[in-house]
Amino acid sequence: MNAVALSGVLPSGFALPSLPYLVAVAAATLAVVAGLRRDRPAVSTRVVLALAPWMVLGSSLYVCYQLALFPDAVAPFFGSPVVYVTTFAVAGATWLVARRAGPSVPVVPALAAAGSLLAVPTVGAALYRGWTEQTLTLPWPLAAVAAAAVLTAATWAVVARVRPDDAATVGAAGVLAVFGHALDATSTTVGIDVLGYGEQTPLSAAIIEFAADLPTEPLLGTGWLFVLVKLALAAGVVALLADYVRELPSEGNLLLGVVAAVGLGPGVHNVVLFIAANPAGF
Repeated sequence: MNAVALSGVLPSGFALPSLPYLVAVAAATLAVVAGLRRDRPAVSTRVVLALAPWMVLGSSLYVCYQLALFPDAVAPFFGSPVVYVTTFAVAGATWLVARRAGPSVPVVPALAAAGSLLAVPTVGAALYRGWTEQTLTLPWPLAAVAAAAVLTAATWAVVARVRPDDAATVGAAGVLAVFGHALDATSTTVGIDVLGYGEQTPLSAAIIEFAADLPTEPLLGTGWLFVLVKLALAAGVVALLADYVRELPSEGNLLLGVVAAVGLGPGVHNVVLFIAANPAGF
C-alpha cells in the first residue's frame, strides 16, 4: 500500500521516530517476544484485566508527549504509534520478571500493580500540567466516562440475554472490551460535539461526517451514530470470539485483550487529554 493510500487510513499524528529509537524499541520488543514465546504464559481473563492499567499507561504517556512533558532525549519513545510498542515491551518484561521471581510473587496481581503504579503518576503529570496552565476541565470528560459505563451495562445486558453462553465464556474480559469501545465513542462524541476537537481517524471521521448531514444533527449532534456503530461492533466481535476462547483459551483471551486495547487506549487518551488540555474551559 502506497503512502497516499495509507494517508486515508492512518490517524493524523502517526509518525515514526528516528532510526536509533526505532532500533532500540525493536530490540527490546523482540527480546520480550522471544521470552514470552519461550515461557508461553497462559492468557486468562485475569491476565487481560491485569493488562488494563498498561493500556491506560500507554495512552497517558502519549498525552504527556503531546503536552511536551518529556525531555527531548526520551520523547521519541512516546510518540504515536511507537508509545504503544514501548509500553508493550515494558509490560512484557514486567510479566516475565514476575513469572521468574519465584512462587512467593503472585504473577497476575504483580502485573496489574506494576501497571497501576506507572499509570497513576503519568496521568497525574498530565492533570498537573492542566492545573498549572489553567486548562483543567472535568465535567464533560467525566460525563463521557459515566456515559460509557451506563452504555456498557446496557449493551452487556443485551449480549447476556441474546448470547448467554458466549457472555459467560468471555466474562469480564468481554465487558472490558465493550467498555473500552464505549469510552472511545462517548469521549469522541464529547470532544467533537461539546469541546470543539476534531476526529483524527479518517474512518471514524467519515461516520461522524455522515451523521452531521442527517436531519437529527440539531437535536442529537454528530457523534451519536459513531457511538451506536462502536457498541454494535464491539458487542458483535466479543460474541464472535467466544468460540475461539472456548477452543483456544490463551489465544482467544489474547485477542480479546487486543480488542479491548484498541478501544480503551483511544478512549483513555481522549479523556485524559480533554481534562488536561481543553483551552475552552468547559
